Parts: sequence; structure tokens; C-alpha cells
Amino acid sequence: MPGFSRLLFLGTCAAVILLAAPSPAQAQSNGEGTIYSRFGMGSLLEFSSSQSDAMGGGGYALRSLNYNPDANPALWSDQVFTRLSGSAAYRSTSVEDDQGNSGRLSSGNVQALQFNFPLYERSLGVGISFQPYSRSNYSRTESDSEDVSVSGERSEVPFETEFSGSGGLHRLRGGLGYRVNDMLSVGATADLLFGTLERRRRTTWAAPQLRNTIVSDGVQLSGLTSTLGGHLALADVFAEDDAFSIGASVTLPANLSGEQYRTLDEDLARDTLSTERGDVTLPWKGRLGLSYQPNARWTVVLDGAFEPWSTFSSDFSTGASETVPSRFPAGGPGTLADRWRLSTGAEVVPAGDDQLAGYFAQAAYRFGGYAERMYVRPDQETTLYEFALTAGISLPTSLSGTRIDLNTTAGTRGTTTNSLVRDRFFGVSLHVNFGERWFQRRKLR
Repeated sequence: MPGFSRLLFLGTCAAVILLAAPSPAQAQSNGEGTIYSRFGMGSLLEFSSSQSDAMGGGGYALRSLNYNPDANPALWSDQVFTRLSGSAAYRSTSVEDDQGNSGRLSSGNVQALQFNFPLYERSLGVGISFQPYSRSNYSRTESDSEDVSVSGERSEVPFETEFSGSGGLHRLRGGLGYRVNDMLSVGATADLLFGTLERRRRTTWAAPQLRNTIVSDGVQLSGLTSTLGGHLALADVFAEDDAFSIGASVTLPANLSGEQYRTLDEDLARDTLSTERGDVTLPWKGRLGLSYQPNARWTVVLDGAFEPWSTFSSDFSTGASETVPSRFPAGGPGTLADRWRLSTGAEVVPAGDDQLAGYFAQAAYRFGGYAERMYVRPDQETTLYEFALTAGISLPTSLSGTRIDLNTTAGTRGTTTNSLVRDRFFGVSLHVNFGERWFQRRKLR
């Protein structure tokens, strides 16, 4: 590896690790920016690769030498390069209710940090990744007044109550992908989930004689799960020299243990009012994807995922008082529903395999979309959906195996019926994918 390339690679590794390292401040500020993240475990986030992100977000059967999709560990067996990928995203969400009230919330976060390398080229690969599993990020303010005693006299004093949420779960994953033969690959991972979800109620009085308070209900959770994957590669299926792939993976149910708490912040002093231990059980998740490459220029994918969140369970308390935390999840398990997601997308590289073509002919242009039945149902009756279009461009660099991707997404979620809200969101993300050959000795000539 050239000295300059190695220096650039290691320097960028350090920068991305510093950006992605979890901290209390970061966990409180990042998120999807939607009131629906108040329910369940927050907004569920899944990032597989920057390639699949621009093609609808699936890519469970998508083979590539330039990417190592995280959603299906069987695809890690294809590795040739040692690869580091870092991704950061920005999203702006506007909210509207049935009364015409509106608001906007913007957020930025690190999407994923992935490190992959081959133990045996195109045979046995290792994958390690760190990324958000869920995020809670919302804010809503209500104004009212109350008849209270101030300086010995009773009067109607206005006050504001801000309801907000922050935090989320992270996922640390490590595993192997193994190629059994030219057609079949398998893979498995061990996944650690951990993090904190917190809901706050801040009361601010117009009279300075009254104390402003913040009541916080939070839960800290951690636990293990595992993901198993398989991939079947077929050639010359519909035409000569085409490639057709089928990929599937299953994430096993996860039992998370932790502590629920309620705190009171008053005059900069934070007191813990109560704590309790408990467990929650997350459902399994199944993924199935198809990928077709009729030639070197085009790739088309079709993917689906399913999670039975109606089987979610929690043994934390379901009641609340001045000292007992409010129920978790908010609204109870009855606010959760089975989630499904369908996505499709395509990629075109005008140059195909021509390494002498112009720069923009060697770039990859991607587009796609998805439809999702959301797993939260705040009123326990209305089924909510999310729809979005995705697109992106992948730019080659002078470093072999390294690409810079720029992706965008735009869509809508929810509805204004039954006192609910509709979100319209737009996001952009930047992805840096380094790939070079490591741990190989040059042959003497």
C-alpha cells in the first residue's frame, strides 16, 4: 500500500471514529425528528450500505466488490479489499396536523461505521459495524394558565409545557460470511444492543416566583441478539452472462434488560424519584431480497422485510404517579403493530466494465423507493404508512476500491386524521467508502 494512501486512510479512520463514537450529548441530540418517535423504541433505523441506501434501502441480495451490505452477513464472503465505510446524514422534517398547525425539526447524525476485511479472499470475510438501531427526537409545546398563589395572592398565571424526547439504542455487530461454493454463501453475526430512551416534561411559569421543573422518564436497556443470513447466486438465468441473486436474513428476537427511572430537575438540581428493573422482548425480523444484473451496466433490486411488533412485551410498570415512571413504551404495547417494508431500486453505470471511459461515465447513478407500514399506532386504531423516493450518485476516486457517495431521500409519513400528524421529510447523506488490499505480500519477480 502506498505510504500516502495509508496515511490518508488511517487519518480518515480516526476522524470517522471520533465522529461516530457515542457520547451522552450526541445521544440526546440526534434523531429522526418526528413525534412518532415517542412511541415504541423510537424511530427504527437500518443502514446496510450507501449503495443500497440510494436504491430504496434494501439490497439484501446485492453483491458488490465496493460495498459490504450489513443487513445480510452472507454477502461478506465476497470481500477482496479491506474496507472502512463512514456515513453521516442530515434530515429536515416538517409537521402538520388537522388544524393547520405546523412545525419543523432538523437533525444530523452518523448513520454507520463499518469495517470489513477478508480472511480468505472471496471465501471468508469478517464484518464489524456500529450504527444507531433507533432514535427518539421530538418536541411539542403547549400553553395554558392556572390559578395559583403568588406572593400571598391568587392569580391566573400562564405557563408553557414542553414535551420532548431524546436518546435511542445503538447496535454493535460482529460476524463472518463464508462462501460454501460458487452458488451458496452463508453468514452469522452477534449483535449487542444498548442505549437510553428518555422523555421529558418541562414546565415554565411566567411568574418568576414559581419554580420551573423538568420531569424525566427514562429507560436504559442492553441485550444480545444474532442475525443469520444466506445468499444464492445464479448465472445465465434469463440471458447469457447475466446474474441473478436471492438473499435472505433473519434477526432473532432480543431480550433486553435494564432500568427505568424518573427524575425531577428543579433549580439545576436533579433528583432521582424512583427506579425499577425490567425486561423487554423485541421481535424477530425477516428480510428477503432479489437482485438482477442483465449486464455490467445495470443492476435492479427488489426487497421486503417483516417484523411482528405485535409480539413485543415489556414487564415495566404500566402506571404512573408523582414518583413512579410513566409506562414504557408510551401508550403500552397496544400502540405497536406488525411492520412490513417493500423497496425497489436500480443502479446504472454508463461505462460498464470499460476502465478507459470518462469520469462521469464510470460514476454510478442510483434511484429507488419504498413503502412501509409503520410499527407504531398511537391511537391503537389507525394504521400508519411511510412512503419515500431515494436517489444517489457514487463517484470513483484515484484510490482503487474507494468511492464517495452522495444520497438523498424525500417522503411522507403518517396522516392528519384522528388527531394525528403528517410528516414530510427530506434528507441528504455523505458516505466515504475506503477499500485497499491489506495483509498481502508482493510476489517476487
